[in-house]
Amino acid sequence: MHSRFLTLAYIISVLLTTTLSGYASEQKGGVTIGELTATTSEENLILFCTLKNSFTEEMIEILHSGIPLHFTFSIELHKTAENWPAELMTALTFQHTMVFDTLKASYKVTVEEEKNKTYSFHSLLEAQNVINEINGAKIVELSQLIPDKLYKLMVRAELYKKTLPMGLRDVFPFFSWGDVETDWHSIEFKY
Repeated sequence: MHSRFLTLAYIISVLLTTTLSGYASEQKGGVTIGELTATTSEENLILFCTLKNSFTEEMIEILHSGIPLHFTFSIELHKTAENWPAELMTALTFQHTMVFDTLKASYKVTVEEEKNKTYSFHSLLEAQNVINEINGAKIVELSQLIPDKLYKLMVRAELYKKTLPMGLRDVFPFFSWGDVETDWHSIEFKY
């Protein structure tokens, strides 16, 4: 009995791993961060970037069923020096959330780094443009940067996370499938 269970669990894990790892790598392969730019305002270092290929058909179906989509952006600023370990200066995380109002057939996008400002659209494409962009996010005050020093600004995004059904979580506790996220993208600059 015990060996049957182990054999069955092994077969299920091989099937899930083979099927779902292909799905996850197919989805992750297309999502990137582009147009990564850091510049300054009068008082702050600010960030601009755009997600590319961020939506899947499944995500759009889920959105249209009334479930919100959350894109989580992680940002790190490091002070770097040759032959010296990088020093983390700040780490920020914020979300962009898209909701589809099924009664009004409209989209709302809330942008956390803009003091939770909400934008409304009737077009999915326009809503996607806003949820995909970081447009002038304040990273750190310029007074915290030292002139003529090197810095590295890193960004990544987690777009979609799925979880296994409750019964399978116990069998595969460290297995994640179908997650859509980017790799870390970075730019280096001298202030």
